[in-house]
Amino acid sequence: MTGTVIIGIAVALLYAEITGILPGGIIVPAFAALYLDQPLRVVATVAAALLSLACYKALARYFLLFGRRRFVLLILLGGVFGQLWLLVWPHLGPTSLDLRVVGWIVPGLLAGNLERQKFLPTLASFASAAVLTYFLAKLVL
Repeated sequence: MTGTVIIGIAVALLYAEITGILPGGIIVPAFAALYLDQPLRVVATVAAALLSLACYKALARYFLLFGRRRFVLLILLGGVFGQLWLLVWPHLGPTSLDLRVVGWIVPGLLAGNLERQKFLPTLASFASAAVLTYFLAKLVL
C-alpha cells in the first residue's frame, strides 16, 4: 500500500509538471489506484465528487466561497456524501455489490480540482494517472 501511494504521488507530480493539469490532486490517483481492482469504488468516489461539486456550485450562488472556505467546504461535502453513500446504498441496491467511496477526503480533493480546472481534462488525467500508477505498482512491487 505504501509503495503504491509513493508511486502514485510521483506519477501525479510528473503528470502535473508535464501537462500542467493536476490529475484530481496529488494524492487522489494513488488512492484510486489502490482500488482499481474494485472499479465500482472508484465510480462511487467520482460520483461523490460530482455531488460535492454540484452542492458547492449551488451554495456559491448565496455565499462567498473561495480559498480556504471553498477547500474546506468541498472536503466536508465529499466526506458527507461518502458517508451518506455508505448509509443509503444498502437500502437502495444489492448488498452484495460493494459500492463504497474511497477514503474520506478523496472525493473533496477531486471535486476541488474539477471546480478549479476544466471538467473533462481533470477526469481524463485522473483516470490515466490512476491506471499508470496501478500498473507501475504491479510491475515494481
